[in-house]
Amino acid sequence: MNIVVSGGGTGGHIYPALALIREIKKETKDVNFLYIGTEKGLESKLVTRENIPFKSIHITGFKRSISLENVKTIMRFFKGVRESKRMLKEFKADVVIGTGGYVCGPVVYAAAKLGIPTIIHEQNSVPGLTNKFLSRYVDRIAICFEEAKAFFPDHKVVLTGNPRASEVLHQDRIKGRISTGLSVGEPVVLIVGGSRGARPINEAVLKSLVQLGGKPYQVLYITGDVHYDEVKKEVELIGNPKNVVIKPFIHNMPEVLAGTDLTVARAGATTLAELTSLGIPSILIPSPYVTNNHQEKNARALSDHHAAKLLLEKDLNSQKLVEEIDRILLDEQKLNEMKKASKQLGVPDAVKRLYQLMKELVDGKK
Repeated sequence: MNIVVSGGGTGGHIYPALALIREIKKETKDVNFLYIGTEKGLESKLVTRENIPFKSIHITGFKRSISLENVKTIMRFFKGVRESKRMLKEFKADVVIGTGGYVCGPVVYAAAKLGIPTIIHEQNSVPGLTNKFLSRYVDRIAICFEEAKAFFPDHKVVLTGNPRASEVLHQDRIKGRISTGLSVGEPVVLIVGGSRGARPINEAVLKSLVQLGGKPYQVLYITGDVHYDEVKKEVELIGNPKNVVIKPFIHNMPEVLAGTDLTVARAGATTLAELTSLGIPSILIPSPYVTNNHQEKNARALSDHHAAKLLLEKDLNSQKLVEEIDRILLDEQKLNEMKKASKQLGVPDAVKRLYQLMKELVDGKK
């Protein structure tokens, strides 16, 4: 089977695509992949680094205000459609899946117009503009949250979960702890603000360091590369408690998550897929700076089911942060109840479900 994958712009669109490709490759050799993205996007680096065939088109997103740039975007879209049709024909694509971002628009639309089976994968509880547009043309719409169903034609929707969830399963809990310098015995709370970090979370943690130093648990604190030097200067003045490990970034997140008992994080779709797959309770601090406030809606999909505590950024301070960590991590019954609730929301077989969906669509075209 020849599978074309398209997704770009942010890691939330790219990492599920890469997870899908990696996991399918593990299961079968009788498959070829082509990834279509943008040359300047993050996907061009991440995809080529994994030796996945990569081609690019030029496309930009629409401005929300009336602008001459939107006219140029429409012209780029139709040019992207023509280029995508050529690439799809050359590759002899059997099926095309878009995982989000502007680049999916022309690629998936081109496939639909050529009669090639198409799927879009929506990671968030509230879909973006591109997937809303494409939902009219594709054969199937794969979702990760039940809440997303209301935005799409009901007969096309399939709950598959996020492929990233499949990658975090079967990780070694002890190995994950040792890799970051944590001890094997005491409980661990992971605090992370995303790949680039989040200043409000960093500020709250820095003000909490002295308090955290006296707790009977360990803290793995990921600052983000952008903020690391600034944080380290502050830590030198305050002092670094022995039970707090500070890192700028970790590349083995699935492994590290396996060794975590509680996570404090933003509410990106990929993060939540990983947490629920492993059944990890969380304190979610949604970014208020995202389109349609989708992170808060993602977070509520967990907090409404008692799998997470929702803490809005405007309510975040050092005292509140420590209180919430203690309330969950130091109450064994509460912790176990949240673990169970989190695990029940996980959809760990996402890759198998998506691959089966692809095969059904391809077989149906024959």
